[in-house]
Amino acid sequence: MKKKISLENLGGLNGAPTGLSVAEVSSQRSRFGPNAIIERTGNPWLELLLDTIKDPMIWFLVGIGTAFFFVGDRQEAIILFVATIPLLFMDAFLHWRTQASTASLKGQLAAEAVVIRDGKRLRIDSHDIVPGDLVVLDSENHFLPADGFWERVESLQVDESVLTGEAFPITKRTIPFDAFRSAQEALIDSDSLGFAGTRVLTGSGLLRVLFTGKETSYGEIVQSVSAITHERTALQHSIAKLTKGLIYAAAAFCLILAFIRVYQGHGWLDALLSAATLAVAAIPEEFPVVFSFFLGVGVYRLAKRGALVRRAVSVENIGRITQICTDKTGTITAGQLKLTHVDAASPLSEPEVLFYAGAASNPDGTDPVDQAIFALSKERELKTPLRTRVIPFTEDRKRETAFFENQGRAFCAMKGSPETILSKCTLLSEERNKWLDRTSSWARDGHKLLAVGFCEVTATELRNGKEPDSGFQFAGLLAFEDPARPEVHPAIEYCGKNGIRVLMITGDHPQTAAAIAKDIGLGKGQPIVISAESDPEKFEADWLKANPDFLRSADVIARCNPIQKLRVVEALKSFGEIVAVTGDGVNDVPALKAADIGIAMGVRGSRSAKEVSSIILSDDNFSTIVNAIREGRQLFSNLRLSFEYLLLFHIPFVLSAAIVPLLGYPLLYRPAHIVWLELIIHPTALFAFQQAATSENDGAPERRVSFFDRRDALLVLLVGLAVTTALIISFVTGLSENSDANHGRAKIMALLPLWSAGLAVFLTKGKSRTANIVAAVSLLCSVLLIQTKWLAEPLHLTPLRGLDWLKVCGTVAAAMAIFFILRRRVSSR
Repeated sequence: MKKKISLENLGGLNGAPTGLSVAEVSSQRSRFGPNAIIERTGNPWLELLLDTIKDPMIWFLVGIGTAFFFVGDRQEAIILFVATIPLLFMDAFLHWRTQASTASLKGQLAAEAVVIRDGKRLRIDSHDIVPGDLVVLDSENHFLPADGFWERVESLQVDESVLTGEAFPITKRTIPFDAFRSAQEALIDSDSLGFAGTRVLTGSGLLRVLFTGKETSYGEIVQSVSAITHERTALQHSIAKLTKGLIYAAAAFCLILAFIRVYQGHGWLDALLSAATLAVAAIPEEFPVVFSFFLGVGVYRLAKRGALVRRAVSVENIGRITQICTDKTGTITAGQLKLTHVDAASPLSEPEVLFYAGAASNPDGTDPVDQAIFALSKERELKTPLRTRVIPFTEDRKRETAFFENQGRAFCAMKGSPETILSKCTLLSEERNKWLDRTSSWARDGHKLLAVGFCEVTATELRNGKEPDSGFQFAGLLAFEDPARPEVHPAIEYCGKNGIRVLMITGDHPQTAAAIAKDIGLGKGQPIVISAESDPEKFEADWLKANPDFLRSADVIARCNPIQKLRVVEALKSFGEIVAVTGDGVNDVPALKAADIGIAMGVRGSRSAKEVSSIILSDDNFSTIVNAIREGRQLFSNLRLSFEYLLLFHIPFVLSAAIVPLLGYPLLYRPAHIVWLELIIHPTALFAFQQAATSENDGAPERRVSFFDRRDALLVLLVGLAVTTALIISFVTGLSENSDANHGRAKIMALLPLWSAGLAVFLTKGKSRTANIVAAVSLLCSVLLIQTKWLAEPLHLTPLRGLDWLKVCGTVAAAMAIFFILRRRVSSR
């Protein structure tokens, strides 16, 4: 695949094999700065410490411990202070883990590199590399420190899986500096390019650096991961609303508990400590923490799949996409145009048609059509005339025109859409219809068609450069092939099975588009194609919005211009669709900006297209979009499971903490118990649901913004109340059996971890290895804590008998059965 590469960074350099001079290095460093993807300021360990101690929960626990210390309960205070230490480590780990994806990506870059400067080999810090440097790569110096092109290779194979996900070696080829010494940009085959973060497997080579730091492909991935969490999305607002509601409920319970404790004769100090202890249990700080963590993981996974996220809202929305509006060339197809057939009009020959086509093409441009024309001309050793004036292609003109001289005569040549060129040529109607039929015939086979025309002009017309209105001679047709990517067909099948409509929007001939659409399985192999050029009145904004079935029935819109594409996107959004749009050029900017998710092409996309997009594809591949959708759906599903777990644990935890003392019994949870349960909740909610399995058929996209509808909320509430009842009964019976609150507390401290483990395994269907490990570790630690006498006594617990454990297991089994039955009934409706 060819990539459009800017060569501005090499401006003014001579590309000598001796490398850069000292003066050139200094100049380049002042222009581009250090080769650093992320420039850190300050001490990272100090930043980690400051982030950790900002957690209000830590300070809340320290405050309660201090209060216990001053009222004389020093043992409780010391236990609470000691128990807070694991929470500090957990918090520190979480803050470190949220940055770990960036750190792991950054860790792929070499710390040092060998370069050639002033003819000498030097080992330097990779931060000191600048555009234009000549880097030596081999089996010892194997990590590429920057992006560039290969000036010399010897049996070189490179592993690029860190960028592409494809774990097979890529054989590299050379391209000389002189190939584009004076150009501002060039189309360079990816086999001649090297990318930061990739590594040499075998052989050796010299890499001429083009991009450093944040401008590298690798840098774009890291930046997308590190700069994502600053926007508040609709889902974040929904979570904030849920959290706020839970906080209000917790505050109400705390106030009620405080007044009831005073009424029961315990005194204001005891009442305040009881309320503060309940507050520690009731504050739902896990919800925003879990969301931020999952969001960061989602961005990282999308980046590894080749979808670089620029806006946080796209991570939330990508799993809810219902409509994809995709272009054809380079996204559905491979983007590697090849001129395969030249259909010459009598009496011209194929070389003559190529001569006029070359005259109407830019030899220094990056247009794949022009490149394909010159590739065939070079293969056949044909010369190209020097152009004196050019009228470029536009969407309105649908042709490119050039003036030139040949053998003392002046000519005007044009190439463009067959319909446009034929309208400018002098032909009998029968001849014109014949060529239109041949155009359709080529198009039905999936070829992209261009027509070529020419005419002789006067010297005055040559100087004025005004295109004649008519009188051109038809030269013939050019048929290009750009086959569909093989991985697109299964991606289209996935979309069809999972409620995602795909609409191909292209400027190509309707029959060319139809052939490609049929090949990839659009419309179940019988695509419905609409020509925007043939029915322009149907692409007015008001008409589209008033006729939803028109767009919903279409699989392909051909001959579509940018304004019509924008109207299509706006109409689909007005129907309630969540629309993703792909684009690569300036003309795609309006549609990309209007879409719910704009997806720019990273290989051939323009800067303006990338700037307005939410996601940038590193490989311009349609299947990458579908992979990103699957990742987004997985994220939403996993996050929903995590939140369901949190609610199902928190509701009985908080209600039992509030109701038991309200009934006149001793406090159910001491502060140290709450810290221990928090140490179970945090890792379970964060890690147990990261790898929850998903099926190939994920079903229709989620359209709702919130995680739970009324039925889900009712299910969670009913199960939470059932478990709350079980907890209260277990505590009260334990109290009555032994007249010992510590015995009742021990039963609760056995029951809740077992309930947590059961939820984690049940919600992940036992298929998540991480969930199983977290559940097993939390259970093992809880059993040791309760049954080890010297640990249990300071924590106000009494080791349980075998019969007690049987009762605990039976209670949890009954609760799980209730949850299973209610969940099945809710999901079946």
